[in-house]
Amino acid sequence: MQNAPCSGYRSLFKIALPDFGSVAIVKTHLTLLLLLALTANLSGQSEQKEDAFFIKSIFSATLADGEAHDWLRYLCKDVGPRLAGSPGASAAVNATKFMLDTLGFDTVYLQPCLVPRWVRGPEAEARIVNSEQVGTEALRVTSLGNTIGTGPGGITAPVVEVHDFDELEALGEEVVAGKIVFFNRPMDVTQLNTFAAYSGAVDQRVYGAAKAGKLGALGVIIRSMATGRNDVPHTGTNAYDPEVEPIPAIAVSTNDADMLSRLLDKEEIRIHFSSHGQMLDPVPSYNVIGEKRGTTHPDEIILVGGHLDSWDIGEGAHDDGTGVVQSMQVYQTLRRLDYEPQRTLRCVLFMNEENGLAGARAYWAASNAANEFHLLAIESDRGGFTPRGFSAQGDPSVFTDHYRRINDWLPLLEPYGLGFTTGGSGADIGGLESQKGLLLGLLPDTQRYFDYHHTAADVFEAVSRRELHLGAASMTSMVYLIDKYGLR
Repeated sequence: MQNAPCSGYRSLFKIALPDFGSVAIVKTHLTLLLLLALTANLSGQSEQKEDAFFIKSIFSATLADGEAHDWLRYLCKDVGPRLAGSPGASAAVNATKFMLDTLGFDTVYLQPCLVPRWVRGPEAEARIVNSEQVGTEALRVTSLGNTIGTGPGGITAPVVEVHDFDELEALGEEVVAGKIVFFNRPMDVTQLNTFAAYSGAVDQRVYGAAKAGKLGALGVIIRSMATGRNDVPHTGTNAYDPEVEPIPAIAVSTNDADMLSRLLDKEEIRIHFSSHGQMLDPVPSYNVIGEKRGTTHPDEIILVGGHLDSWDIGEGAHDDGTGVVQSMQVYQTLRRLDYEPQRTLRCVLFMNEENGLAGARAYWAASNAANEFHLLAIESDRGGFTPRGFSAQGDPSVFTDHYRRINDWLPLLEPYGLGFTTGGSGADIGGLESQKGLLLGLLPDTQRYFDYHHTAADVFEAVSRRELHLGAASMTSMVYLIDKYGLR
């Protein structure tokens, strides 16, 4: 009778109250489970230590022996400005193909594209001609990219100031016709994200001439896209409406924009300006591509890239010589550390980002036609400043299937000041989104970027070797992790 309760309990809890033989079996199973868990934990810790050590090696090798800064010097000083379709762009294609040929890629090739051919001619000039307060006063200006010229005599007309397209439309043709429209909306300096501030102001530069021309304006003057106040005018793309007669467009420095606005508060101002831009027939050019075939997953492509072209008034150092040489540095560093990529690594130097995206469009079309899959694409096009992390973009499914994976690597990257955010990646890789891989933009500190962006001040001397190489090492570290582990 005393055994009956035990029998009942045993039927309900077969493991809770086993016989001595069962106890031994259960203990064995528990021991095995504990050993497996401990082994997995130790294995994970060992792997994490291995990854931490290798990432440290990436940074050490890049900072000590990286050649990106030397390549940048050559690109800026020996090749110089690289506006798409220009002799400088052709020289840059040849120079970087030669450089990639020395880095150990399996293949280096040129991918054709047809690019616009815009020439600036002599630099634009502008002056106030009738001010009661300052008399005749020269303004610091530059022609916008793709703009037509004024003709040899220039134009002289009264100026009307607006801050956005709604204000322009409210003035209407009656006020705007026969005038020079002055677009004077500053970038919002209260925004910590300077690219968000840029996005909030750049529409007037891109579309201002088309909007004003539709209302009969003779020309436009655009406040330069800059976070600071200085005497340096910024160029950049201007886009015409094919149904509207084009008018000339120039940009004025932020200091002169402020002065002009103050004068217009008190009197009517007339300005004379002349510019000489011409859009010629498109010409052939090329993306420059180096490829290292993956050892185990060759059909999964990891792309690193920047754009080879630049505006013609500086040396294109931060925009985007730094992205070009950082992308070249990635594979050189991995090779020096005897790392063999499992996935196909591709370094792509895109042509014509600044005024057309012809190179990017050619790459997207060829890739889609070949049914390729880009597991990862990283673009560097925000300057060569201290890296802060990466901005992620992708099809919504990517953030469910892939993006979570990179959170596991935060402990490895945080010692280098790197994190992740969502947002844009890069203009040249954005068209790969349909392939449903992960697109990343290298995200450096951008507080100084718009002091140089699209200006004559964007020269080699403005780039810190250490900051440039830190960015290259950051890109290399991401490539290493995703190549080793994948994202799925």
